[in-house]
Amino acid sequence: MALYLVYLYYPLSLFLSSQTGVVRLFVILNLFQDLYNGVMKKGYVYILTNKPRGVLYVGVTSTLVQRLDQHYLSEIKSFTKKYRLKRLVYLEEFDSVIEAIAREKQLKRWHRQWKINLIESVNPKWKDLLRDAETSSA
Repeated sequence: MALYLVYLYYPLSLFLSSQTGVVRLFVILNLFQDLYNGVMKKGYVYILTNKPRGVLYVGVTSTLVQRLDQHYLSEIKSFTKKYRLKRLVYLEEFDSVIEAIAREKQLKRWHRQWKINLIESVNPKWKDLLRDAETSSA
């Protein structure tokens, strides 16, 4: 019943796109498994860059630390590896992966300048939120 309600409010087309359909389908299957097991994972939307006002990448994940490690270590041949996008400059947390995916799709439709304005509204110096947090807590 719960799976059916999720589908009513968030149709499958929300998650699928030509480039990332397989990844999103995997996320959906994990989400359904979590719903079935009574566990709801948080979701995260993040923006990576290589330098202030440089190339921007908007991503979504339910396992933030693992995903950022993949970006930092350049384990996967991808857009982020090609442009060396390792600076986390923006982060949003959501109560569910579904909400995070919807927000990611919204941000990906935004103009570049809107994304820059969003980043600068919370991180005007374009600091790396992960590395700066690690060095300040050490």
